[in-house]
Amino acid sequence: MADRKATLKRDTLETQVKVSINLDGKGTCTVDTGVPFLDHMLDQVARHGMIDLDIAAKGDLHIDAHHTVEDVGITLGQAFAEAVGDKKGIRRYGHAYVPLDEALSRVVIDFSGRPGLEHHADYPRARVGDFDVDLLVEFFQGFINHAQVTLHVDNLRGKNSHHIAETIFKAFGRALRMAVEVDARMGDILPSTKGKL
Repeated sequence: MADRKATLKRDTLETQVKVSINLDGKGTCTVDTGVPFLDHMLDQVARHGMIDLDIAAKGDLHIDAHHTVEDVGITLGQAFAEAVGDKKGIRRYGHAYVPLDEALSRVVIDFSGRPGLEHHADYPRARVGDFDVDLLVEFFQGFINHAQVTLHVDNLRGKNSHHIAETIFKAFGRALRMAVEVDARMGDILPSTKGKL
């Protein structure tokens, strides 16, 4: 299988984002988005997904973090779509449950070629530090639209907003790892009865 890497740039009047990924990496992460909590969450994705991530973003943070968080999600989704290629030989589906103290979340992903998001998490606090937790949905919406995946995110329990978000991103990383993993039994077969994803 060819190197499953991608580098993409997204430049708008609101943000400039560059993402490089290696799906077969070691979980190394260099992230600087100007949004520290997002950086922390993306580090979880890299580490637990065993995906090398290099992300740099500059955005209109003097307004708020919305455009930056959304555009990082969009660009990361585009990078995944390119790196995973024609999807032959991958597992396609991934899932993970991750606890952190009192919090427990489940993430299930399908590299279906169809964007769909079910995001179910109630945060006790609207902010973690300076970060607005509403933006997490914007990140995932941007990601699924451009990675062309179906994603189910369910926080099953939790009392601490930081813990809830962290379990979601750790589970997201582990589900990604499973879904894009090469399945030796599949060879170069596409994991679909339709013959196309």
